[in-house]
Amino acid sequence: MKLSRITAYMSSLLLAAAFALTGAAAAHADQSTDRAAATGYVALGDSYSSGVGAGSYDGGSGDCKRSTRAYPALWAAAHSPSSFNFTACSGARTGDVLANQLGPLGSGTGLVSISIGGNDAGFADVMTTCVLQSESNCVARVNKARQYVDSTLPGNLDKVYDAISAKAPAARVVVLGYPRFYKLNGSCLAGLSERERAAINDASDYLNTAVAKRAADHGFAFGSVTSAFSGHEICSGSPWLHSVNWTNIGESYHPTAAGQSGGYLPVFTAAA
Repeated sequence: MKLSRITAYMSSLLLAAAFALTGAAAAHADQSTDRAAATGYVALGDSYSSGVGAGSYDGGSGDCKRSTRAYPALWAAAHSPSSFNFTACSGARTGDVLANQLGPLGSGTGLVSISIGGNDAGFADVMTTCVLQSESNCVARVNKARQYVDSTLPGNLDKVYDAISAKAPAARVVVLGYPRFYKLNGSCLAGLSERERAAINDASDYLNTAVAKRAADHGFAFGSVTSAFSGHEICSGSPWLHSVNWTNIGESYHPTAAGQSGGYLPVFTAAA
């Protein structure tokens, strides 16, 4: 009698385990099917994703200045996703992404790229201050930006990343960072001081560290472009970034077409 009860008990445990495993396998299969069906690509973000500085802008994108030479367009042309929606926009901050860029995301989205956070931290004002004002004012403005990165930016990034996950749960999300602007002790004979250039480079690293941390905490991939741009900073022999462009100020300190194809595209391709 006892043996029969033990046998029955063990049988029930085995059956329960079998049903549990079957259910888990079915759930995993459903998730795999969802991911397999999600093959659309949506490119979000700011001017580093829209392609400001690369030229060849889509006339329909207006002030967003989306370029056919930007890494999202180049990747889409090479990989032919089932759909491609390019909503990145020059000057975008985290709030702009939430308000204006997330519309194309959905269950069919399998890949998302985004660069965001630089404008929140005051990128344009930092560079304007450093170019037009004193060294001490430049360094002070850089330090103010770093304080913002500590105090406010993480929460803003969380809102964006949470929204992306909610709207496109099957997507692989790749967050792209920002390059260092300057090759220190390089070929520039005028312009900013070495102290200013070093402060700006350090601030870029600081921003990238914060963005990478938030991306990792949301399960997103982070693509660092620092190494890709090494040797191609401003003041190098072969810069992939515009310095101050007085005839087209908006392109200043943005990647050239070579910076998009040689810097951002390989990093995104590897992460995607």
